[in-house]
Amino acid sequence: MKNILSRKFFHIIIIIIIIVSLLFAVGISMLKYEVEGETYLPFEISKISIISSTDAIDKQENAQSKWDLEVNQNNDIYIYIEKNPEYKKTEIIDTIKLDNFNIINKSSKGENVIYKPQEQEVAIFKNSEDNKVTEIEYKGEQESDIKKLKISNQGGIIVFRIAKNDISEYTSDTDEEIKYNELLSKTNVSIEDLRIKMTFDITMVLHSGKVYKAPISLNLPNEEIIEKGVSSKEITELDDIIFKRIEN
Repeated sequence: MKNILSRKFFHIIIIIIIIVSLLFAVGISMLKYEVEGETYLPFEISKISIISSTDAIDKQENAQSKWDLEVNQNNDIYIYIEKNPEYKKTEIIDTIKLDNFNIINKSSKGENVIYKPQEQEVAIFKNSEDNKVTEIEYKGEQESDIKKLKISNQGGIIVFRIAKNDISEYTSDTDEEIKYNELLSKTNVSIEDLRIKMTFDITMVLHSGKVYKAPISLNLPNEEIIEKGVSSKEITELDDIIFKRIEN
């Protein structure tokens, strides 16, 4: 009887050890996924380009001076999406959506606004009410067309603008022409007046039904925007952008 009970107890201990080991392995896998996300994505973000610039709009209404300008600071964001060469299955992009925009550390100066590309004019962006959005969706097509919000279904570029409008005003009766690149310094705008941290989500929906989502965080604008009026930067270290599968 004692031997039977000993064997039974031993078997119970073995079963408990196996269950604990399995739970530990599952926990480690879940923790690793939370940290690393998907490691075998069909499509990847290869880089993000940011062009920070200075712009101005002529107020015109009730203008008392030759030049009466509202000064804006724009940040144009280009996200490059490429097919993962290590992914051997065929996948097609249905849509790529940008949403849940949030602006952190905003200064009291200016209004932060998200703009989509404009379709009708030559320039890609125009800070107008018609182009103001809270989310942007690009459709997967045979060929990319940024201004029509189309991306090649095998990868391409998606773009949007985050602007700080009416950051300052500039008036003059003596300037023969206006150099927009100098307007921030001329109106005593500091880099602290402009700095923001912007977060948003990017969601890739594939034709197969797979859906991947990742949060993105950007610090804006680029350095030297005050001195130069325009500044560009490319981000290729993207380890902090972690995609997770939310469907299939």
